[in-house]
Amino acid sequence: MAISAGPLFKFNPSVSFFVNFDPSTMTDAREKIEQVWNKLSEGGQVLMALDKYPYSERYGWVQDKYGLSWQLILTEPKNEERPIIIPSLLFFRDAYGQAEESIKFYTSVFKDSKMGAMVPYGSGQEPNEEGTVMFADFKVLDTWFAAMDGAGEHNFSFNEAISFIVYCNDQKEIDYYSGKLSAVPGSEQCGWVKVKFGIFWQIVPVALHEMLLNGTREQVDRVTQAFLPMKKLVIADLEKAWGVKDYEKGYPV
Repeated sequence: MAISAGPLFKFNPSVSFFVNFDPSTMTDAREKIEQVWNKLSEGGQVLMALDKYPYSERYGWVQDKYGLSWQLILTEPKNEERPIIIPSLLFFRDAYGQAEESIKFYTSVFKDSKMGAMVPYGSGQEPNEEGTVMFADFKVLDTWFAAMDGAGEHNFSFNEAISFIVYCNDQKEIDYYSGKLSAVPGSEQCGWVKVKFGIFWQIVPVALHEMLLNGTREQVDRVTQAFLPMKKLVIADLEKAWGVKDYEKGYPV
């Protein structure tokens, strides 16, 4: 989920998106990576030039004209195939060295999770410390994430510009994920939580999505006014604002 909040917070490279160009599954992968790179670079800023690196024949990191960051890579996965686009988390400043810990945390919280690759920095790769994470990926539910530590000088940090939504089927799931993920009570608002690593998540009932999508103007206004003061979202109170007693009666009513 991406939101626009003017001067309060903006996109930055702490959250970027890997785009995998796999020659074994993608026709003309080498040509396509060049085409996409050229488009994303227009009016943007190159963070790492599209070039050959030890880990890929073709890789580049670019911030597009909207400020969103992309990592394009020519890859040939040896094991399980990865999606074309994967969100990537960069741990730096106060969070430096926490990439591996965060992966263990998320894979313990979410069901149907698993580890993928784990590539540490070696000696002689200063300013990064040996043993911290150069690249790793992991899967929670049906979504792959990448993570890495970065010891370089950065003047940005995780913020609310990009958050990750967990859609919950009932109040039990909302209570579980809110309790597990929230580490900063002062940041809780409208279902938003902030984990100890600084990343923001939204714990949202499926029912709310359906209410806002299918409601009349009056119903949407009532539900909106109900959830705005909430910290953790409470389905029963949202249903009351909507005007039905039992979600199983269905939407719209």
